[in-house]
This record gives sequence, structure tokens and C-alpha cells, in this order.
Amino acid sequence: MNVIIEQYSVETKDDEVWQLSLYIAGQTPKSVRALANLRAVCEKHLIGKYKIEIIDLMKTPQIGRTDQILAIPTLIRKRPAPCVKIIGDLSHTESVLVGLGIHPK
Repeated sequence: MNVIIEQYSVETKDDEVWQLSLYIAGQTPKSVRALANLRAVCEKHLIGKYKIEIIDLMKTPQIGRTDQILAIPTLIRKRPAPCVKIIGDLSHTESVLVGLGIHPK
């Protein structure tokens, strides 16, 4: 079962919502760090304009094959297009911002 964490601003249109999927394997320290780092980036730079889907590959390994996940944790930005993959615990905030195409305010 996937866990979905949603954060929407009242005035945000669906086409302005960033859709992010974080692929993890259980509650490992690296997975927990990746989620915490992702939440911190979203709360600082995408306030009220993001949706995070957490996919635990220990529970649904077939999704990892379907989505071509080669390492974990992996973050995929599905929207806005194009799709972008970032591998690791997302601890290098500047690299995550560049990879996602977020321009700090």
C-alpha cells in the first residue's frame, strides 16, 4: 500500500501542483532521512503546492520494476514535466533544488 501525503493551497490549481514520488525500501535510516529532507525542501520552496507519494518497495516491489527504479531512495518529479529522477537521501539541498528545477526565493 502506498502512502500519500497531500498538501494543497486553497488557491492552487491542479496544474500548479508539484507531483513527487519517493521510492523507499522500508523504514531504513536513509529512507527516513530522504523523506524528512524532501518535506523540508517542499515546506520551504513549494508551500501548499505539492503532493508527495511514498512508495515502499518492500510492500510493492513490482512497482519498482515497472517504474525502472534501480536504487533507493529515489525521488521522481512527475509534474511539472519533464520527469526527473534524483537518487539518494536528498541531503544536499542545493543539488536537490537544481535537480528539481526549483529556484530559491
